[in-house]
Amino acid sequence: MNAPQRLTDRKRLAILDAAADQFRAHGFEASSMDKIAALAGVSKRTVYNHFPSKDELFAETLVQLFHSSAASLDLPYRADVPLRAQLMALIELKVAMLAERNFLDLARVAIAETVHAPERARAIVARLGEREEGVSVWIRAAQADGKLKPCDPAFAAALLQGQVKAVAFWPQVTMGAPPLEPAMQAQLVDAAVSMFLAYFSQPKQTA
Repeated sequence: MNAPQRLTDRKRLAILDAAADQFRAHGFEASSMDKIAALAGVSKRTVYNHFPSKDELFAETLVQLFHSSAASLDLPYRADVPLRAQLMALIELKVAMLAERNFLDLARVAIAETVHAPERARAIVARLGEREEGVSVWIRAAQADGKLKPCDPAFAAALLQGQVKAVAFWPQVTMGAPPLEPAMQAQLVDAAVSMFLAYFSQPKQTA
């Protein structure tokens, strides 16, 4: 990825990087805009010019990290490629993203905040949900091509991703389990995709 050229963009990126480091190391409450400004090498006023509150900076830090990790999940549906091959590739990327240490660390901070500030957590979850559209978009296209049964694409995507997160995300975030080894990742992807296609594929069209 090319570095931002404008000074204001470089400062914004520096603030987000500093915020990610602070939130991972100290949690939300113990992190301060002063510390983040100092780490980013900008004034506190500059931080507030970009982010009106620590809540908003925290949310944007999570969203940007998720966005950078999830960018590769926007794989377009292809009518000329078997369903299974496409979905395997898509879920492999999802599992790899969930295994990223930075994302897991910040996710723990975000989940801890749900106890102290449910309103903040709801806002963050809503913004993150907007970034999980890739699987829903793919399912919608496969339905339009007649390869998957009619249903709510968001519902189908939630079921599929829920199976993955039950093994590759929640145990790591809530109980400190280690990220899955490659062999286990492959097993999880194969099982999740197989179960999804067994239920949602149109009869006699499972690829």
